[in-house]
Amino acid sequence: MPNNAPSPVDKENDLRIANERFVASMDRLTANREEVVTTAIPALNLRRLESPSEQTSYVHEPSLCLVAQGAKRVTLGSEQFAYDAAHYLIASVDLPVLAQITEASPEKPYLGLMFKLDPRMISQLILDGGLAMPRPQQTILGIAVCRLTAPLLGAFQRLLDVLDQPEDIPVLAPMIQREIHYRLLMGEQGARLRQMGTVGSQSNQLAKAIDWLKRNYAEPLRVEDLAAQARMSIPTFHRHFRDLTTMSPIQFQKRIRLHEARRVMFAERLDASSAALQVGYESPTQFNREYSRLFGAPPLRDIKSLRSRTTGNPVTDSA
Repeated sequence: MPNNAPSPVDKENDLRIANERFVASMDRLTANREEVVTTAIPALNLRRLESPSEQTSYVHEPSLCLVAQGAKRVTLGSEQFAYDAAHYLIASVDLPVLAQITEASPEKPYLGLMFKLDPRMISQLILDGGLAMPRPQQTILGIAVCRLTAPLLGAFQRLLDVLDQPEDIPVLAPMIQREIHYRLLMGEQGARLRQMGTVGSQSNQLAKAIDWLKRNYAEPLRVEDLAAQARMSIPTFHRHFRDLTTMSPIQFQKRIRLHEARRVMFAERLDASSAALQVGYESPTQFNREYSRLFGAPPLRDIKSLRSRTTGNPVTDSA
């Protein structure tokens, strides 16, 4: 029997053609808007930038990020993840990251989107499809870069297309979002998303602990309480937490605190001492030392530099 499966060359050609249309749609939807563009689909944000950015900091939500044109680099702990029009980045839990757009110009602006993942939709698809559960002892790093496929890009193209027909969004957008989640579950990142959507899995339990840290970053941290919440021993909790995030719970909390301090100093014009106290630091000296280590400059100098380079908020963009 003849083999009708597309060849690697055919797949690359399909992806190239799909990307050309995708770039045109992204360019049109973000024209004259060099900023984050919120859309009528709550899970979908777009971004346009006409020059490389400085390093920004934010908590990366569980989401998929696509680049139609240009390139971007995300840093988590000591790990770096670079992606472009041939790849996408996926995060399965909230993670404090540093990010930088590395390729952009007025002639070829950076065009990117961020699509928030829905754990409930993932759980329902796992049930509907009878998909295999992740091994209980397995925990996978909560962020990755993967090769983009034409079918996945096609689904995102249809999601952009429906923005032109607002009356169709309530009916068609949920169907397309479901398809996107399904394609991710059936692709190379299926195991990562199955962990995210499976109640009782190690990653699902850890995600609850991470959510607590995100909401209570200024509070004193008792690792034993987080471990109990995740139904793990303290050593097991430490091991799986590091597998998922590349850092210990205490390091994770420090990153959350420092990201928030940077945001309030920039956006709300707090001084360093006030910001340090607000995010939970008792020692301004320790705050200054850890801030400088993460962002490469003391708080006052860093914020002055940020203000001189941008008129937008540098710590909330994730598209």
